[in-house]
Amino acid sequence: MPSSDPSSLETLPQMMTVIAISEHGAPNVLKPEKRRVPVPHQGEILIKIAAAGVNRPDIMQRQGHYRPPEGASDLPGLEVSGTVVGLGRDTERYAIGDKVCALCPGGGYAEYVVVPEGHALPIPKGFNFLQAAALPETYFTVWTNVFQRGQLKSGDVFLVHGGSSGIGTTAIQIAKARGATVIATAGSDEKCSACKKLGADYAINYQTTDYVQAVMELTEGAGANVILDMVGGDYIERNYKVAATDGRIVQIAFLNGAISEVNFMLLMLKRLTHTGSTLRPRSIEAKSQIAIELEQEIWPLLDKGIIGPVIDSKYSLLEAGKAHQHMEEGKHVGKIMLVVDG
Repeated sequence: MPSSDPSSLETLPQMMTVIAISEHGAPNVLKPEKRRVPVPHQGEILIKIAAAGVNRPDIMQRQGHYRPPEGASDLPGLEVSGTVVGLGRDTERYAIGDKVCALCPGGGYAEYVVVPEGHALPIPKGFNFLQAAALPETYFTVWTNVFQRGQLKSGDVFLVHGGSSGIGTTAIQIAKARGATVIATAGSDEKCSACKKLGADYAINYQTTDYVQAVMELTEGAGANVILDMVGGDYIERNYKVAATDGRIVQIAFLNGAISEVNFMLLMLKRLTHTGSTLRPRSIEAKSQIAIELEQEIWPLLDKGIIGPVIDSKYSLLEAGKAHQHMEEGKHVGKIMLVVDG
């Protein structure tokens, strides 16, 4: 069992470089600062960060649309990989020097971060730090929404919007590996091709094709059993139309707006379930349980190379603003990453 004495902290620097949000606004508001290296408290570990993922909530936080939960770091950054360099009291699993990836409540755009021990997972076999840092936010999100809330099972038809995003590329692979028929939507023929290479049975260019009509034709009128939607807006009613009887629609974002005029009669007639969730504000215990299920159900697929993250591009920590600009341009396929150490 690892020691609970964080004596290794004595050898660490007192100060670290972080990327802070100097004010709400465009990507250029992300500025480097010097802050004290955090100290792990009870049940926490300190990670020297090697790489961090860039995610849509980081963009929203920078713009002033997504406040961190109470007690969380004001720094962006929800997922990292690196080396354990400090232990708080009552930590049980990890030791100094262990290589991990972890879900963060914030603070990932930095050289060091403190996380609850239960939110860290071992790096899958054969993965480097960059690949490992691309896992936590998307895999936690997909697992809790598609499988816990959406109850996707083998034989279901799964429709995922934004199939070329970090969430989408992850959802396609896991759903296909677990026996679903996967239909993805994306905004170009090139992105649709990328979705199919990842395992999507069908990919629909929503710029040129009505996805409702296309899905109904592909399913011979049955519709999709589970729909993962990050678009919102007019997609809400269209999802009701394309859902199968007893279908489950899981909302994880509202890129086209959270307000829409919807005919809810279809909700009743089809016995639909429309649910949703946000990951960041959930309790430490809830996220630890997701980590346990991921390690049991999904990590073996990563260890065997059956699924894996799609890395679009990487930037240095000091280029975080450029990484945000790249995400906002919407041309990426897969994850945009920050390299922090080496």
